Parts: sequence; C-alpha cells; structure tokens
Amino acid sequence: MKVVTAEEMGLIDRRTIEEYGISSLTLMERAGRAVAQRIRENFKKGKILIIAGPGNNGGDGMVAARYLRKAGFKVKVYLLFEEERLSPEAKVQLERLRKARIPFTITRDISKEEFRDSIIMDALFGTGLKRDIAGELAELIEKINSSGAPVVAVDIPSGISSDDGSVMGKAVRAGLTVTFGLPKRGHLLFPGAEHTGRLYVEDIGFPEELLISDSIKVELLKREFLRSLIPERKRYSHKGTYGHVLLVAGSRGKTGACFMAARASLRSGAGLVTIGVPETLLPVFQSRVTDEMCLGLPDRGDGSLRKDALTHIIDFVEKKSMVIAIGPGIGVTEDTKEIVKGVVQKVKIPLVLDADAINCLKDMPEVLRGKGNCVLTPHPGEFSRLTAIPVEEIEKKRIDLACEFSSQYGVTIVLKGVPTVIGYEGYAYINPTGNPGMAKAGSGDVLTGIISGLLAQGLSGLKAGLLGVYIHGLAGDIGAKDRGLWSLLASDIIEYIPSAFKELKGDA
Repeated sequence: MKVVTAEEMGLIDRRTIEEYGISSLTLMERAGRAVAQRIRENFKKGKILIIAGPGNNGGDGMVAARYLRKAGFKVKVYLLFEEERLSPEAKVQLERLRKARIPFTITRDISKEEFRDSIIMDALFGTGLKRDIAGELAELIEKINSSGAPVVAVDIPSGISSDDGSVMGKAVRAGLTVTFGLPKRGHLLFPGAEHTGRLYVEDIGFPEELLISDSIKVELLKREFLRSLIPERKRYSHKGTYGHVLLVAGSRGKTGACFMAARASLRSGAGLVTIGVPETLLPVFQSRVTDEMCLGLPDRGDGSLRKDALTHIIDFVEKKSMVIAIGPGIGVTEDTKEIVKGVVQKVKIPLVLDADAINCLKDMPEVLRGKGNCVLTPHPGEFSRLTAIPVEEIEKKRIDLACEFSSQYGVTIVLKGVPTVIGYEGYAYINPTGNPGMAKAGSGDVLTGIISGLLAQGLSGLKAGLLGVYIHGLAGDIGAKDRGLWSLLASDIIEYIPSAFKELKGDA
C-alpha cells in the first residue's frame, strides 16, 4: 500500500475531481459515512461530540453527524469558526445539518464536563495544516486529551504533520483514526503514530490508478506481498540448495553478536553458515557451535582481525555460491577498515554490512557505489557516522534520507528504528512489525542473520531486506506476547523466527 504526503494526497484529490468528475461533495459524503460506520463498529450508541474546523475536515465531521444520528447516537456539533470562514463544502454540510435539525454551536468554549461520558470526534484540522496550533485551540486540544473520553480522529489527528509525524504545537491523541484513500506518512512515523491509535484506511472512490501511481515512492509493507517472497523449500533438495553464509564477526568481549547472527541465519533457512572469527578466539567459538562451521582468520593477537584476514576471506568465498555478512562485533581499527573496504571492493557476491562494518566506512562511503546486491543495516547513530547527518535530522527525515542514500549509492539500506525504513533505488518501504521489547542489545545482529540467510536462498538484496525486516519484527511481536516487553531478549527473537515464518505463510 502506498503512503503519501499531504501534497501527494492533495494531488490525488484534485485529479479525482477534475479528471474523473467525482465532486468534492461526493467524496465528502463518502468520507463522513465511512467515519460513522467505523464509530458504529467500535462503540455502543451514546453521546458523540463533533469538534469541527473550518475546512473539509470539518465538513467530513458534519456528514458523519447525520449518519450517526440516524444510527441512534446522540449527536452535538461544535463549530470552532464563524460560518463565513467555512470552506464552500463545509457550508453546504452545515445547511444539511440545519435541515436534519442536528444541534450545533459556534464556540471554542467547551467545558470539560461536556466531554464526560462522550465520544469525541476530532474533525478540526486535516492533512492540510500549515502552522502550529496555539492559543485557544491548543488549550481545547489539551482539554480533549486530558478528558479521558475516547477520541476518533478524522483523516489525521489535528496537530500532527502529515509528512513527518511531528507535533505542530499541540496535537490530539486519538484512539482511532479513519483516513481516506491512502495512509499518510504522519500516521506511521513517530510521534504521529502514537497519536493515531488504530488506523483505518477507507476506500471512498479515488481511482485506483491514482492510488498505485509510481510517482508515489513510499509504501507500507503488507503481509500478502511478503508471503509471496518466502523462498520455496523443494522436496528434492539439499543443504547446498539453500546457500552458504560466511559471517565475519566477533572480537574479544563481543562474541555474542556472532553467535546470534549465525543462528538467526540458519533459522531463516540458509543451508550452511560458516563463522569467520579471529583465530585466537577460535577455541571459544568451536566450543559453543553445533550447527555452524568455523573459519579462523588472522588476528592481531588481541582477539581482533588483522588486515591480511581479507586474503583468507576472498580465498574462502572464491568459486563458491555464497553470501558474506560482515560487521557484528568486529570493532573499528585500521585493520578492520582495510578488511571491510577490501570486501566491498573485491568480492562480487551479495553482501550484508552491519554495525562496525558500517562504522569502518565512515570516511569512504563512495566505495559502495555500484555494489548492487549489497544491504546495509545501520541504526541512526551508524547512519549518522556514515553520512555526517545529525541523528535528530535522520529521525525526522528517515524516509527521504533512505530514498536518497539508496539512489545515490545503488544499494539497499535498512534504516533501523521506529519504524524501520528500507530504501532502494529512490523508493522507501515502511515496516509495520516490531515492538519496544526488541530494544535490546543484539536485536540488530539477529536481523543481520535473517537477511543474510534470505540472501543465501537467492532473494535479491531488496527482497531479503523487506522480508527480513518483517520477519524480524513479527518474531519479536510473537515473542513479546509470550515473554513480555520487559523480558524479551535478542536471543529469544531467534527462537520465534520459526513461528514468524509459519504465521506469515499461513501455517500457524
């Protein structure tokens, strides 16, 4: 499903009216009816207060008022602006309210007592909000938020930026939001996602060709599509059928990252996994592995890789159908910088670069250009070191930056966070799975293992990134139900990977 900015949605709206002959009043009627229907599904009949603004968002709310009154709700509309300030469509809906004899009041002075035992509909401002909310309107929103009453937002909670999810002065906190045509970025990016609550995306008759246009470069990952990406397991096959991952990882004090990534790779379907580790630590790794193989690599005597390990890595993968995942726990030294640079420049097989491998490229991101089947999995701090963009800006512009980076360097980027965004060739994909329980050390190493395991089975970098991120989050969601948000560990996520595949495949 495509995800749009306010400008993109506005263009769809205008083209629907001008090119397809569907009037704005018809769209408004359908939108209000859809809101009313969702309220009927989620709440018993009772009192509903509709807080209506001057634009078409307020008009949607007035349409909903008529349908809710017919359904048996006790309805009252508060208009926060004088009648002459209403949009033409909202004025039409106000006349229809009068004819339906639905009570309305033009005021901003609504007592907190009025909200008691009510459902509040936020139809104040929609996606076209251009300035911060302040003064009386901010005070009213604070009153709504502190009322304890359930809140339903029309299109987007008032005060949330449609484009980046930021709070514009003050914003309504809704438990349920009904939007139209397509979700907006602000519904999915934080803090907007917290204000949105449960999101319903309603079809009100926008032409399908406008909703799936290639000009919209952001999509929300959907289960049906991801199910189609799961690699097939043929009855006539063997371990070599499902690929071989070389995981270059670990250093003294950081052995766990390697074990978790390796195990996650196997759990995701890879046929073989070899862990390439500093040779002085080889006894530690060999004493713990069961399903994985070990490759000792030259080190500096302190449990960290020596630069001539690069030759051993290249010799090992030469003439083999393999995937290299490199970075978890290797540290950042002059030697590891040379190793990572050499791997990127010299090997032609699919790559996953994570953690310290990304940090090693801090001053030389240009080596990534043209790598094609290469997946980077940075968190915002690592992405900041790689691009010299402040973390605060990354968090606010994660979609656009993922698009730009992937287009500039020709790689797949998995920008971890809430939500994780996957960028490829100027497009971005938003992942809906995952939870706060996954905010534990090692969770990223598990993701590296999952993606590398999927690459080994023949998926492209993009498809491995999309499916890997979704499975990773889904495994965490299933695990959180069993273990709780506080107690979930990264190693637990590995154990729930099988359940995630079964649920996504439909075999749960």
